[in-house]
Amino acid sequence: MPRSYDDFPSLRFETGDHGVLHLVLDAPGLNAVGPQMHRDLADVWPAIDRDDDVRAVLVRGEGKAFSAGGSFELIDETIGDYAGRIRIMREARDLVLNLVNFSKPVVSAIRGPAVGAGLVVALLADISVAGRGARIIDGHTKLGVAAGDHAAICWPLLVGMAKAKYYLLTCEQVLGEEAERIGLVSKCVDDDAVLDTATGIAENLAQGAQQAIRWTKHSLNYWYRMFAPAFETSLGLEFIGFSGPDVHEGLAANREKRPPRFG
Repeated sequence: MPRSYDDFPSLRFETGDHGVLHLVLDAPGLNAVGPQMHRDLADVWPAIDRDDDVRAVLVRGEGKAFSAGGSFELIDETIGDYAGRIRIMREARDLVLNLVNFSKPVVSAIRGPAVGAGLVVALLADISVAGRGARIIDGHTKLGVAAGDHAAICWPLLVGMAKAKYYLLTCEQVLGEEAERIGLVSKCVDDDAVLDTATGIAENLAQGAQQAIRWTKHSLNYWYRMFAPAFETSLGLEFIGFSGPDVHEGLAANREKRPPRFG
């Protein structure tokens, strides 16, 4: 594995066939995204782009979950410390924009919960394969902050405005088959077939005409680039929310596993 990947200690990298790099989220709490993983997920994409041995990337979570989203430690740092909030906001911006500008094809294999910061990678992948038992949740408004991260830049394009507003305002979960039906993910398969299906797609892309595939992706991603102002707005409003009162109730409810009681 290239030495440059040593700079991303929270992520696991495995070399697959035909130039497919497997990027694995492997952390306690159903692969929750802590401060180090949040930083690594933001910064890793330019490093992979410079690796000539990589022709495609497959992203998955270890075990039966993709990611449970931001950890309590990450949320505590965002709420309680101004310098930390600014750094995490920069990382959240870089995570989205670095993925949009990443030149190589990315395939996500989604099993179990895919929430929050982990959901960014799952849905901004070029091709997403979800299991029937996958549970996709954007939980921002239940936490008491605006739906920032990737939500404003891609949900309306993927599923249309009516569905985007419904799921982002209510935080209702989307199961794998429904996610495929509304266009939130590319493909839904049985849970035990997710990894093999996603790996096959990634290997097929890795063996294809690289410039043709990458330039097609680059062109299509201008749809995301056009919505950069909406993304920047949602991100700014999200992080204003982290300095407000509702997020404290949202976090307490999450920790106590109860519905939030916002004033």
